[in-house]
Amino acid sequence: MARKTTKRTSYSRKPQPSRSLFGRVIRFVVFSFLALLFIGTIYHYRAGLAYYLGFKTDKVLDEDEVGKHLSDVRNIRVLENHKGKVVGIDVSEFQGKVDWEEVEILDEKYPVQFVFIRATAGNDRVDRQFKRNWEGAKENKIMRGAYHYYRPNENSIEQADLFIKTVKLQKGDLPPVLDIEKLPKNQPLDSLKKGLKRWLTKVEKHYQVRPIIYSGERYYSDFLKEEFGEYLFWIANYNFYREKIEDDWLFWQFTEKASLPGIKHRVDVNIYNGDIEQLQFITVE
Repeated sequence: MARKTTKRTSYSRKPQPSRSLFGRVIRFVVFSFLALLFIGTIYHYRAGLAYYLGFKTDKVLDEDEVGKHLSDVRNIRVLENHKGKVVGIDVSEFQGKVDWEEVEILDEKYPVQFVFIRATAGNDRVDRQFKRNWEGAKENKIMRGAYHYYRPNENSIEQADLFIKTVKLQKGDLPPVLDIEKLPKNQPLDSLKKGLKRWLTKVEKHYQVRPIIYSGERYYSDFLKEEFGEYLFWIANYNFYREKIEDDWLFWQFTEKASLPGIKHRVDVNIYNGDIEQLQFITVE
């Protein structure tokens, strides 16, 4: 029996946008945005780049010389934004043996006028380079201060006793510093705060000067700002987008990656929120 052939009707569809064209448009938009962001960043940091690459010097910097400059051009801009403020560093045994006679100028332009030196950590550790650094800074007329690295899970009074035993402050030295960066493992936050206050109280009573608290900006905002508002703070923040010190910060540690004559390893750089006369005003009498 013959089959009846059914003719299929072909229906035309409305033209659809090409997916490949849509993808190309998206890629173009993204690329354009990134290009503008890059150009904007270069323009924003143009002064720092010029300085960093040696365009403002009378000589062409070779690779080794460039390496002696701050590794991040943002840092140049930060320093330029704080003309009139005092620049200093902080050191510990991690910087090795510092040649204090060479520690004078940062990036060939910014005098190093103060240094914070790690003295102790926890209830049993004296920094191996403390004595050498403490005496070296004094001999080379760099204003000095000592700090204690606080371990949350160790007795706070024992930590204070170790610091007091190790550090003999003299007239013209900066106030003692409590460095707190970590949270306790097996104790509540209230217990940590009580321990910090015991350390601060004992050290203040001994030296007759109120200590400074060092911490990261997030730690400071989340755990310390409200309950320790009577203290002055030294804040660490290396964020690429932060370029100015806050009004309520006494010191700002803005980088941990500076190179400085006399120090073999990278070193932290800090800005004091005032001029040299104001810095001298807060020293031990």
